Amino acid sequence: MPVNQTYQFCVAPLMDGTDRHCRYFHRLLSKRARLYTEMITADAAIHGERDYLLGFDESEHPVALQLGGSEPEKLTEAATIGEGFGYDEINMNVGCPSDRVQSGAFGACLMKTPDLVADCVAAMKTAVGIPVTVKCRLGVDDQDPEESLFGFVEKVAAAGCEIFIVHARKAWLQGLSPKENRTIPPLDYDLVRRLKKARPDLTVVLNGGIETINDGCALAAEFDGVMLGRAAYGTPYMLASVDAAMFGETASAPSREEVVRAMSDYVKRAFAAGVRPHSVTRHMLGLYHGAPGARAWRRFLSENASAARATILDEALEIMRAREPA
Repeated sequence: MPVNQTYQFCVAPLMDGTDRHCRYFHRLLSKRARLYTEMITADAAIHGERDYLLGFDESEHPVALQLGGSEPEKLTEAATIGEGFGYDEINMNVGCPSDRVQSGAFGACLMKTPDLVADCVAAMKTAVGIPVTVKCRLGVDDQDPEESLFGFVEKVAAAGCEIFIVHARKAWLQGLSPKENRTIPPLDYDLVRRLKKARPDLTVVLNGGIETINDGCALAAEFDGVMLGRAAYGTPYMLASVDAAMFGETASAPSREEVVRAMSDYVKRAFAAGVRPHSVTRHMLGLYHGAPGARAWRRFLSENASAARATILDEALEIMRAREPA
């Protein structure tokens, strides 16, 4: 089956979130959503334990590797490694505002150096045959958002980037925490709309502040796609409606119980390979959000976070079944 290369609906890369266990879980909920890894630094991809950092299940396609870095040579080597692992896309992080990222001279601070980002993109594109994309902000600190975004996109597009995922907020590198940077700087969807109108030749995906699939559907009509992050991670069962709502699929969405059963099989395989069950189940705490028994589900998984039992999800499912009316 050919890989879906559309960007109509994407699940955002989240640090300490969208690891391979999380992505496997999300893929059970949606066959069509485009998935992204956590940001992995170029140095880690080159020098780290590659199977651990970059390995993924074939079911995850389409899946993109997000890289952090600012040195063209290292990013090119890391992108080549990622392509060798079978990723469908290399995405460059130009949006993360954390102190650790700033100290490494990459992430959102690269909005100030579009020529360097262009050099990085151009270098990666010469080395790999898969799309090289950029996830960015509107600008940083005191930059004028319209000037910074349009100028940034112009230079990076000239280097060959055709796909931009735009978090529709500025990033404040001084004075705001990474968490505050996700909520305090105001959203400006209109600016991203103007970018799409000015550059219809580019694929422009909107990110930031999208809380529901219905909102995503409405906004996707104006852009080439939408990307949800915290909302999708915290209330993952919303992903079960993506294929029908966003792609017109007619197959029935999986039930929560079906997903838990499939994930229980996954936990057992992972446990046999030395993976702690909590490394998987921590991504599932919000599965029953908004449904009866949600609190009991979260409590059981949280209280048993240290349990070394491969049957943990079977036990959790029995608790949920016991709550069902006779």
